[in-house]
Amino acid sequence: MATVSLSSTSGKWIMVSTIMASAMAFIDGTALNVVLPAIQKSIHASGTDLFWILNAYLLMLAALMLIGGSLGDKLGRKKIFIIGILIFITGSAACGVAGNVFWLIIFRMFQGVGGALMIPGSLSLISSSINEDERGKAIGTWSAFTTVVTIGGPILGGALADAGYWRYIFFINVPIGIVAVIILWTKVQESIADDKDKTLDLKGAAAITLGLIAVTFGFLRIPETGLNGQVLASLIVGILLLTAYVFIERRSRHPMMPLSLFKNMTFSGANLLTFFLYAGLGAGMLFLSLNLVQAQGYDQLQSGLTFLPFTILMVLVARFAGTLADKYGPRLLLTIGPAIAGVGLLMLSFVGQTSGPSAYFKTFFPGILVFGLGMSFTVAPLTATVMGAVSDHFSGTASGINNALSRIAGVFANAIFGALAVLFFSGALKGDLAQLPLNEAGKQAVMQQAGELGNAKAPASLNETEKAAVTRLYHDSFISAYQKIMRISGVLGLLGALMSVVFIRNSAVRAARVPK
Repeated sequence: MATVSLSSTSGKWIMVSTIMASAMAFIDGTALNVVLPAIQKSIHASGTDLFWILNAYLLMLAALMLIGGSLGDKLGRKKIFIIGILIFITGSAACGVAGNVFWLIIFRMFQGVGGALMIPGSLSLISSSINEDERGKAIGTWSAFTTVVTIGGPILGGALADAGYWRYIFFINVPIGIVAVIILWTKVQESIADDKDKTLDLKGAAAITLGLIAVTFGFLRIPETGLNGQVLASLIVGILLLTAYVFIERRSRHPMMPLSLFKNMTFSGANLLTFFLYAGLGAGMLFLSLNLVQAQGYDQLQSGLTFLPFTILMVLVARFAGTLADKYGPRLLLTIGPAIAGVGLLMLSFVGQTSGPSAYFKTFFPGILVFGLGMSFTVAPLTATVMGAVSDHFSGTASGINNALSRIAGVFANAIFGALAVLFFSGALKGDLAQLPLNEAGKQAVMQQAGELGNAKAPASLNETEKAAVTRLYHDSFISAYQKIMRISGVLGLLGALMSVVFIRNSAVRAARVPK
């Protein structure tokens, strides 16, 4: 189809609609991290429930993102984008009225279905509609604006949670989504791949969805039950289904994830970079948010405001980074950016107990600044690399694959790091608990709270002196677990940088195209 200039009226409407719709999905991710403590108290959610509230959405997003991108390519990118927005805002409204943990998790899954149809459509519309020589700049603009709104999510979420209105985090999506649909319907032309084959890969979709559910369920059950038969069976079934998915895609005449795309090492490397970096990002941001509120004495608005430097850097740097990638190629930026982000996460891992918000600029601020700078240099070039390494024919599929991997990384990070956090917390707590003069029954009661992490409460059976000592142990054990998780997250960022060095080549982004 004919492309348009980024500065044209049509180009501007494409950017406005895709930014608005994408921002909804990203707001949910960042704002929810900040309001989790409020949700935990409001609907009496356990520590494991919190990870399910996060993962229910990410799981459906990751599992269906590929089919969402494929549907857009085959049936019309604007059409599938609009359907995704409508499903997403319906799920958002339902989350806002959910009365208990069970229904919130169910409606979060419904949100994820909408997001899976919606998110690939945004980048696919940009890639297929904007002139090739301005594509990096367009993606940089999209990255900058969506990140501003995304990182603004914690500030908004914190303010609403402190006021007792955490449910409005979900309701706010509804008017944004409606405006985006009106713009798309009236101002944006349909974009569809020139392909007569409209067959969908239903077997592949079933295999990857069920496989991810099984693996995630297994990891989330480990903190509660240990490696029992149910957990092992779930993990084995999940791994077998994900393996079967690869074989299905290899043999399918209509694959949702054409394996031929991965013959391009730059495309493969960019997706490996995405997986490692976003696993570190997801775990790091989640545990930083929990640490600030549950251990450091920040209220939820103050916790949200700590990410403001990240926002400012994305505004100032992301679009510029996209332009640099267009001009000089993305490889250097995709090496430096993730490495700097990894160093920022490592810096945050060395922050222990602080005196609260008054000490922010001497404690958390330097790490957040470095981390934000690294991500600002990475986001736009990474997206442009993924989209530029394949032909326009596969733009929706490429966007779906990359977005799916970033969400799969988030799912695994939340599940695996959630299990690790409980193990780290329990290990630190058990060691320190041996020093307290409690009887065996009292120690067991203290350990039973380990699954609550930073929200653990001293058992009511203890006297006031014992409660104070146990509360202090919970506090110290949570910070110890946080530090270990952040160090692992930092290493993942550095691994992302290594993927750029090994795999990404500027020539592949500029010239190479995967055959149709």
